[in-house]
Amino acid sequence: MPGGAPPTPPSAHWPADRRGARGMTSAAPGFPDPAAGVQWRLRMAAAERGVWTGTQLRRLLAERAGLELSAASVSALFTKQPAQVKLSTLTALCTALDCAPGDLLVLSPGAPVPALVPALTGLSQGQPSPGPSSIAGRRSLPPL
Repeated sequence: MPGGAPPTPPSAHWPADRRGARGMTSAAPGFPDPAAGVQWRLRMAAAERGVWTGTQLRRLLAERAGLELSAASVSALFTKQPAQVKLSTLTALCTALDCAPGDLLVLSPGAPVPALVPALTGLSQGQPSPGPSSIAGRRSLPPL
C-alpha cells in the first residue's frame, strides 16, 4: 500500500480483555455481565402463539405494532440472546405477540441478583425497609 501500513481498526485500540463479538464488551471490569442469569425466550413465546418463523414475526411486528425491522434484525432477535433490547422494540414484540415482557425475558432460577446499593441488600431477604435517612442521608427516595 502506498504511504505505509494500513490504518489500524478502532477495535485494536481496546485492551484484549475488553473485546467482545463486536470489539467491546458491555460490562465494565469488576461488574457482572448484565445479561447473566436472563433467558431470552422470544422463540418459545412466539411458538406458543403459532409464530414459527422470523418472516411471520416480521409481518406481525409491521401489522400489529407498526415496527419495520430488517429480516436480519428479526432473525438475530429470533435466534440469539441479545445483549440489549430497546424498550420500544420490546414493546412492539409484546404488542405483536400479545404477551408481557416477562414472557420474553425470564430470570434463570438461582441466578445471582447483584446488590446495586449495599443498604438495600436486606430487602430481598424479607427484612423490614430501612428508613429514608439511613439509605440516602438527608435525601428522600423517589416516589413509587
